Amino acid sequence: MSTSVSSDLYSSIGLDAATAAAAGKTKKKKDTLDQADFLKLMTTQLQHQDPLKPMDNNQMVAQMAQLSTVQGINDLNGTVKGLQTSMSSDKILRGAAMVGRDVLVPSGKFTLETAGAAEGSVVAPSAGQVTVDITDATGVKIKQVTVPATAAGEVAFQWDGTGPDGKRMPPGSYTITANHADSAGKQTKLRTYTQASVDSVTVGSDGLYLNLKGLGTVPLDFVLRVS
Repeated sequence: MSTSVSSDLYSSIGLDAATAAAAGKTKKKKDTLDQADFLKLMTTQLQHQDPLKPMDNNQMVAQMAQLSTVQGINDLNGTVKGLQTSMSSDKILRGAAMVGRDVLVPSGKFTLETAGAAEGSVVAPSAGQVTVDITDATGVKIKQVTVPATAAGEVAFQWDGTGPDGKRMPPGSYTITANHADSAGKQTKLRTYTQASVDSVTVGSDGLYLNLKGLGTVPLDFVLRVS
């Protein structure tokens, strides 16, 4: 003779399976206090205060101020997160608008294409003459471009891509250096700025970076002019 034993242990103690499953779940503890927790603590403190020694008004005001500060910080955090998301989207849109455009950036190199001229500029300290020396990858000077500076300010220069024999040089990267000579013959070395095309844009955690054809990557802040 066999005895049947019920395998439904939950039913034997008056619980159904759903109730047991819910009871078995552990509620996740909160790591921080929110506004409701502050109010509950304050209410409990008022209920258990000594009638002969009620809570000091200054303490009450201080606690209310702390509650307002915590709530304000939480609201501010939400606003900042929304602003960060909006700024990230704006960076992407700004970057997409730069692709395919020509930009003027600080650089000591020219990028010569298979056709067309290479362009750049300097800032002359005064009227005089600007000379730009162009050298190849081996360090050999292949051309010198001379441009008059009528006054202090930006002076544009251009290289047609030809070498000393008048033939066009192969496409690639060329080094440039610029000097200024005033009416008294004083020489001043100048910083050069060259024009390059934007191939693509990288969105970094600290801003936009432009990937320029032949020049590499530069921050957006380096751009002086877009054309």
